[in-house]
Amino acid sequence: MLSMRNSGFRRAVTGLVAVAAIAASGAGVFAAPAAAQSNVNLTGAGATFPYPIYSKWFDMYNKKTGVQINYQSIGSGGGIQQVRAGTVDFGASDAPLNNQRLKDLPRPVVHFPMVGGAVVLAYNLPGLSAALKMTPAIVTGIYMGKIKMWNDKAIAAVNPGVALPGSPILPVHRSDGSGTTYIFVSYLAAVSSEWKEMVGVNTSVSWPVGIGGKGNEGVSGLVRQTPGAIGYVELAYAKQNNFSVAHLKNAAGKFIEPSLASTTAAANGAAAALAKDVRTPIVNSPDPDAYPIAGLTFLLVYKEQRDTAKGKALTDFITWSMSEGQDVAEGLDYARLPASVVKVNQANLFSLTAAGKPLVARK
Repeated sequence: MLSMRNSGFRRAVTGLVAVAAIAASGAGVFAAPAAAQSNVNLTGAGATFPYPIYSKWFDMYNKKTGVQINYQSIGSGGGIQQVRAGTVDFGASDAPLNNQRLKDLPRPVVHFPMVGGAVVLAYNLPGLSAALKMTPAIVTGIYMGKIKMWNDKAIAAVNPGVALPGSPILPVHRSDGSGTTYIFVSYLAAVSSEWKEMVGVNTSVSWPVGIGGKGNEGVSGLVRQTPGAIGYVELAYAKQNNFSVAHLKNAAGKFIEPSLASTTAAANGAAAALAKDVRTPIVNSPDPDAYPIAGLTFLLVYKEQRDTAKGKALTDFITWSMSEGQDVAEGLDYARLPASVVKVNQANLFSLTAAGKPLVARK
């Protein structure tokens, strides 16, 4: 069992929204904002995947600067919709926008990857103390509806000596547009051509089997309340609920426990590709120590800010999150970004403007 470390999650918070931590090697690139910016209020909405770390940073940055952000943890799909509608100052999504979706927005948007995290398979099997091992074929089989019982021979084969119950498996998935879903189905499509062809990859898909819950919180609630259930959630939610989680066989053939170290290995294994395009998926990493279902989470920010004061407050916050904010990430089981991605974020900060003028001055 994973031990509970964090609590007090809320779906909407007034405070400051934070984004994620970065590689220690890149921490000195940014200087934290020096002066308070009270009387500035920002609004954001989107991903539930990074909410545990965001909620911590809200309070930290608010106390430091007086800036407040009202953030709604409504899922990546909702965050993207609100960015498109212009009803928020930024969106948060674990699913990066492809080129076509970027073109559909009213004006250019910049992706800021902020932290890496793991999507874990949490299950509720009372009386079973051993951590179950699962292969890509098992995970796909469960969510395709082909593996229906916990004592299926495929599960038993990789868990010798484990007394598996002869009870039905209840797959749980997200019911809302979700970046966590995007990461999970990206993995399934990477390891199964059948999944890729029949179901595909998106923030919301037509699930072959299972029941849906809204947000990481909703999936966690269904798994917690339902013996025999299995569902995918961000690692921090699994720890909060003291769930048992599956150890997955990675691309190198090793069974890997989801952890900070194995998530970091996944991000570092894709560092070169991420430097070219931060939207590059990091699932099914070839790194031998990588947990295979990992992803980055992003802020979506309009390149040209309509309000100079808000734009400056937002860029200052992102700058802070890449310096002081990084110290919080590991304690909440999120992975720092590779230094190569930090450099991309720096360049993107310089590209943000208001009234045609840069919001971040080059030094």
